[in-house]
Amino acid sequence: MPKSIYELVNSQAMAAYWEELQSNRIPYLGEGLFPNQKKLGLKLEWIKGYNQLPVALMPSAFDAKPTLRDRIGVTEMSTKMPFFREAMRIGEEDRQQLLMLMDAGKPYVDSIITRIFDDVKTLVDGALVQSERMRMSLLVDGKIAISAPNDSGVVVDYSYDYDASGTWKAKNTVTLAGQDAWSDTANSNPIADILDAKREMSVKYGVTLTRGIMTTKTWTYLMNNAAIKNDMNVVEGAKIILTDGDLQRYLLAKTGITFVIYDKMYKDEAGVDKQFYPDDYVTLLPAYTLGNTWYGTTPEEADLMNGNVDANVTVVNTGIAILTKKESLPVNVITSVSEIVLPSFERMSDIYVMKVASAV
Repeated sequence: MPKSIYELVNSQAMAAYWEELQSNRIPYLGEGLFPNQKKLGLKLEWIKGYNQLPVALMPSAFDAKPTLRDRIGVTEMSTKMPFFREAMRIGEEDRQQLLMLMDAGKPYVDSIITRIFDDVKTLVDGALVQSERMRMSLLVDGKIAISAPNDSGVVVDYSYDYDASGTWKAKNTVTLAGQDAWSDTANSNPIADILDAKREMSVKYGVTLTRGIMTTKTWTYLMNNAAIKNDMNVVEGAKIILTDGDLQRYLLAKTGITFVIYDKMYKDEAGVDKQFYPDDYVTLLPAYTLGNTWYGTTPEEADLMNGNVDANVTVVNTGIAILTKKESLPVNVITSVSEIVLPSFERMSDIYVMKVASAV
């Protein structure tokens, strides 16, 4: 039986507990679209540009110098990644209770340790929320708006505009209104809208759209759409009661696109329930990844992982640092979770976003 709380509550044990629980977790949608990567420091740089159709090679005479070709529409992006950190404390009263339970036997100790570890799981899960809300925000309007501490520890609002010139919004988004809005289930034609977007991306950029994202509310517009029902059954279309499977198969056959319904939610910093992906939008995607979720090196990982007597650090999920630290007077154990994270969006020009209805 361990003799000290420090032997029970350490970052390695907490990381192992979290990873065991994560083995059964359904991943966030954005984790597959923006895989995790690691880098040093706070600065994030990447190259983005609009895909161009192949341009024929210039003819040339023998023994002549080659014609130099410009790189069209390529921009280097650079920004400072935001830093997130939050902590929980095991106080002297908690520590005394734990010491008494250690004398009572292992089952009692396990129950309180699990409660402590669940607190840390809450912090790590909160770190995962930040990266997912960033990725989903990019898939809707190409922007990220978050709150995070600045260099002085003061919480401020950060904005990242991946389309500062407005070129992407002008070429890769559309807003449907009036009878074209999908909420007008009697008059709208969603299949034509999807095929128009798919054709435009293929002709302009050579991109084949194969996947789509929407919420249940937006999916319901399609389930109730008169044009879709009549196309499935000209005679009895109005009477058709569609299942999700029926509509999925129909859409795949008609458009070649497989749609994902994404309704996952989170609580923001104010405790308000929010969706990662909003209602009344559809994002159409190609079959490949769109960018990366970049994790920087936190101060905990950089300075406290090796040789520190009082602090214990373990990194999970590529770049989320779990730290346990001893404090004396008062005798406490501080557990903190921190991350430096920001997605890159190299394939921003390969997606198409439709605002299909106005929020009600």
